[in-house]
Amino acid sequence: MSQHDDIYANPLGSVSTFQFDQPVVDVFPDMIQRSVPGYTTIIAMIGTLAERYAQAGSRCYDLGSSLCAATLAMRHRIPAAACEIVAVDNSPAMVERARAVLAADSGQIPVTLVCDDLQQVPVVDASVVVLNFTLQFIPVAEREPILTKIYAGLRPGGVLILSEKVAFADRDHEDLMIELHHSFKRANGYSELEIAQKRAALEKILIPETLGTHRERLKKAGFDSVDVWFQCFNFASMIAIKGKPAPPPTL
Repeated sequence: MSQHDDIYANPLGSVSTFQFDQPVVDVFPDMIQRSVPGYTTIIAMIGTLAERYAQAGSRCYDLGSSLCAATLAMRHRIPAAACEIVAVDNSPAMVERARAVLAADSGQIPVTLVCDDLQQVPVVDASVVVLNFTLQFIPVAEREPILTKIYAGLRPGGVLILSEKVAFADRDHEDLMIELHHSFKRANGYSELEIAQKRAALEKILIPETLGTHRERLKKAGFDSVDVWFQCFNFASMIAIKGKPAPPPTL
């Protein structure tokens, strides 16, 4: 059972860089629900998108799967036959807890849980790939190769679902979205101290980019259709489609 997130509730002499370690795993469901506006909707709609785009006999990838919320959403909505889900996370503590979550789940689609850096895991014969608030933790210079690899591993008609905390080119709008996000966190019970210390812990490893930058990079990777399907304040989710399925052969 998830614990209440109070990791940053008391003053810290120095704020360490945020890590997905055991203390974060213990509070992660509470943390993400109280920190990311629209998270529940995004997870539910990942299931809906997988229902639409998963192809029979293909793989669906959840890259940066944490406790497998997106994996479970796909597992319970995909109707296509003979699909497999590959869930990848580089935090041993997350993977250990996710293994227990999957064991308690009733879904029938097989899930392979991998503890590794997503850069090291090949994407093969995929129809759906999910990067749900994952790319933002990858160094900027390494983001394009990841998207290029995903594009190459997708079937025609396959999709990438990319959710990210985003930045804005307009400074006033950027400041407004940050303040609205902080208001969201206050409304969910976080104190000013918790907000400030969490922000300090994340500032060097969570590097947000503008939606325009994401669009350009996805187009450069080869995706034919790219756009936003969800946004709340400075959190957004995009869908990128690889071409269209080939028409059936004419007999």
